[in-house]
Amino acid sequence: MSTITKLIAGLKPDEKFFSLEFFPPKTQNGMANFRARLARMAALKPLFITITWGAGGSTAKKSLDIASECQSMGLDVCLHLTCTNMDPALIDQALEAASKAGICNILALRGDPPRGEEYWQPASPEFQHAADLVKYIKKKHGNKFCVGVAGYPEGHVDGSDASHQDFHHDLPYLKEKVEAGADFIITQMFYDDNKFLEYNKAVREFSPLLKNITIIPGLMPINTYTSFVRAARLSHASVPPAILDRIQAVPTGNDQQVKDIGVEVVSDIVNDVYTKTNKTVRGFHFYTLNLERSVARILERSGFLTIEEDCAVEEATGSTASTTPNKTPLRRRSSATHRNRVVDDARHHPDAPKEEPDLTTLALAIASGEGAVGREAVWDDFPNGRFGDSSSPAFGEIDGYGPSIHVPPARALELWGYPVDDADLSKLFADTIVGKLPFMPWSDQTLSPETMLIQEQLMELNQKGIWTVASQPACNALKSDDNIFGWGPKGGYVFQKSFAEFFISPEQWKKLKPLLDAQEDLVSYYVAKSDKLVDTNVSERASNGVTWGVFPNREIVQTTIIQEDSFDAWREEAFSIWSEWRALYKKNTASFKLLDKIINEYLLVTVIHHDYVEEDGLWELLGSV
Repeated sequence: MSTITKLIAGLKPDEKFFSLEFFPPKTQNGMANFRARLARMAALKPLFITITWGAGGSTAKKSLDIASECQSMGLDVCLHLTCTNMDPALIDQALEAASKAGICNILALRGDPPRGEEYWQPASPEFQHAADLVKYIKKKHGNKFCVGVAGYPEGHVDGSDASHQDFHHDLPYLKEKVEAGADFIITQMFYDDNKFLEYNKAVREFSPLLKNITIIPGLMPINTYTSFVRAARLSHASVPPAILDRIQAVPTGNDQQVKDIGVEVVSDIVNDVYTKTNKTVRGFHFYTLNLERSVARILERSGFLTIEEDCAVEEATGSTASTTPNKTPLRRRSSATHRNRVVDDARHHPDAPKEEPDLTTLALAIASGEGAVGREAVWDDFPNGRFGDSSSPAFGEIDGYGPSIHVPPARALELWGYPVDDADLSKLFADTIVGKLPFMPWSDQTLSPETMLIQEQLMELNQKGIWTVASQPACNALKSDDNIFGWGPKGGYVFQKSFAEFFISPEQWKKLKPLLDAQEDLVSYYVAKSDKLVDTNVSERASNGVTWGVFPNREIVQTTIIQEDSFDAWREEAFSIWSEWRALYKKNTASFKLLDKIINEYLLVTVIHHDYVEEDGLWELLGSV
């Protein structure tokens, strides 16, 4: 076990290093595939990895299990830990479990407090800010743990109005965290390196205490246009016009070109920061989203992966890879035994490379998708979303550290007001369909162009009390450069089955179910209450591909898949968003009681129509209720 400060101290003065963030996969199959992915990424030799911690300890067991497993592989692990709305006993349990597993690095975060007036006070007066958690760890455990904290190059959104963020406002609080015992800083993601450079300079000039502290810039690869815009919005990161113009110039749906540009953009940020800080900022933290291809390409392009003669891979395999001129040699561990352990685990994992290549070769295999290693690495190449393959480690929405209504309480009340009955909710959902409201709590996006094609049908459903939160129309063999449905490489064809996901009352479901069962050969459905799956007409292991593409020189690509475990994982989050919304209102008010009724009584339903040649089949069926 090594602390991050000791690992950094053991590097050469101008040697680059990198670290990787992972989150606990949401399904059992995702966890199994995560282990293979982790083994490959471990073979690229990050200085350390971090494992996220859900708000309020929502992923506590998964986070601790993964962190312990990674530490046992020989990786140096930094466990995220939040304190807002956390029982102090849970914090003590987490620290004790980390210590027993040999984990000695903690990233101490405040965490996002739950919504609602009754939650404005922290669960424990002892923990109101990240500095309180740092003080607690140092007071109770001394120097057993190396503690990191977050930095915000564009200002913390809670520290000032989101439209007037200013990191200068945060500097006294950052100093307080370091005074409490923080040993290093990892920043929020950014895409404007000038913002980071200004922040880095200001931090070091603000106080002698901050002059020499390690600041590790946080960077998120750009995988698709939608996920890029959404991640930037969630983190309140500004995007320079030159970068935005490059990405917006890409034809709709060409995610591979967006990914290529993203690799160039993030690699350039790495090299600019390293050069413009005179190599004093030499470590970079990548928010991987549990995906590996873009990270591997950025690492190779930015010169992280050249091998020294005594590199761990050479020691483990006897290879004679030589160094590449003008690139930083890779030397990540002070102990040969420690190095061999990571590579050995990666090499012998059943889904890892059978013959360990040098690091640059491994990175290129992951990046290109070539060979067994490459195919394993890129099968879920793009952010998976909740309609992706649930066996992917990246399955799930990009929502920071848990489901959210996406906006501050005041803005939420401005948008959705104070509904008191089902008719009020029906109007809110219907107003979103016609654009009178920008979005509802289950998405912070306006309707897509393809959804506009079924706007009339969705409007009718929502007015009837069938409240849609996701849907898509059918399409059959449209070209991959189609202005509305197109995606993927040129020269391909894309297909879609229609589906709809909605909340519905038990009474309405009793009317709809017989209609669906009468067309069981054409229709699949999943039904859940807030606490469990209650009905389906498909087998447990069935998998419904509802969006796929056929492209030159590639296997068939499925981007949207609906299956039982993915639906069940989303079920928990979907109802928790109702709970987030409910928490905006005082108990015993009409609005609170209404949303409480929805949580306890209503059903979440997904219906898939398999005749993708017949465009109107699903909508006629649902509309007949």
